[in-house]
Amino acid sequence: MKDIRIAAAISRSGAGDVCGNFEKMTQMVRWARQAGADLICFPEMNLTGYSSASEISAVAETVPGPISQDLLRLAETEKIAVLAGMAEKDTDSDRLFITHLAALPQGGLHVYRKLHIAPPEQGTFSAGNTVPLVEFQGLKFGIQLCYDAHFPELSTLMAQKGADLILIPHASPRGTPAEKYRSWLRHLPARAFDNSLFVVACNQTGETRKGLHFPGIALALDPSGNVIAKDLSDREGMVIADLKADALDRVRNHKMRFFLPNRRPRLYEREQQDHVS
Repeated sequence: MKDIRIAAAISRSGAGDVCGNFEKMTQMVRWARQAGADLICFPEMNLTGYSSASEISAVAETVPGPISQDLLRLAETEKIAVLAGMAEKDTDSDRLFITHLAALPQGGLHVYRKLHIAPPEQGTFSAGNTVPLVEFQGLKFGIQLCYDAHFPELSTLMAQKGADLILIPHASPRGTPAEKYRSWLRHLPARAFDNSLFVVACNQTGETRKGLHFPGIALALDPSGNVIAKDLSDREGMVIADLKADALDRVRNHKMRFFLPNRRPRLYEREQQDHVS
């Protein structure tokens, strides 16, 4: 990878207020660009607002559609990669997905559909079935959404596919920023350390009209699982993190700290098959 500066946004999003959410996002995109960032990642479902109730379908859109096209124009105009979330309506059925889009400044729109649907979401949303990676300015990154981060196999698969970074936007309610930070430190450093890659996570903040309260927090972890930037202020803003190629190289060139080449997937698969049978 190449050195890159990224921003992880903490933002408040009104459920159903697509226009207001997009306007706020636009201002934060400009702030990130002024800070020298080449990429900014917003929390889960920041554009449509987060809700697991079926009424979110009223603002869900297909991709491509007006939301995704506006996002792509914003990335091209401001010359920065923008990652933003929405409720997506399937073009061929009534299914809804929790989707994160990556709009690149040179054109190109990438789509990630949440793979692991949390129990409160399962009556409304369907799960995606693909694990895409995005290449941008010498960086290869994957996206996971909130509950996805609790499944270690997904991060390992992304690492095997060549990811240097995993971005994990959240809409994770309840608790204080300090409590959410302690919760994240139980599993996010492991995703970075075990797979020798950067991890950056961000959450929504504030209370929605649906009675959910999100503790505002964002953090960045290096490939050794160390926190390199954080914001626990509970206010709208962003974390700016410089991801350095040499930090990745130091781990991946160290024979005792780079674990992936020594995995034994055939053994795991055989043991799993024997257990099932």
